[in-house]
Amino acid sequence: MLTVKVLGSGCANCKRVEQIVRKVVEDHGLQAEVIKVTEYPEIMKYNIMSTPGLVINEKIVSTGRIPTPAEVTTWLTSAVEVA
Repeated sequence: MLTVKVLGSGCANCKRVEQIVRKVVEDHGLQAEVIKVTEYPEIMKYNIMSTPGLVINEKIVSTGRIPTPAEVTTWLTSAVEVA
């Protein structure tokens, strides 16, 4: 099972990233736990400079922007193949 973390305070961009991730997971029938990380000290553990951040299996794949659904699909399916 994949572990996907959306890092951010809960702003509109962070919510959009979470929506994209959940839709890709659902559309592709992936086994993934999607976690929202909103606590600043927890976000800072990932040493990112801007949110939203996206972490898949503890690997940072995106920061400071909203990735496209195609990008998220590629990252998630690649992570499944590695797991």
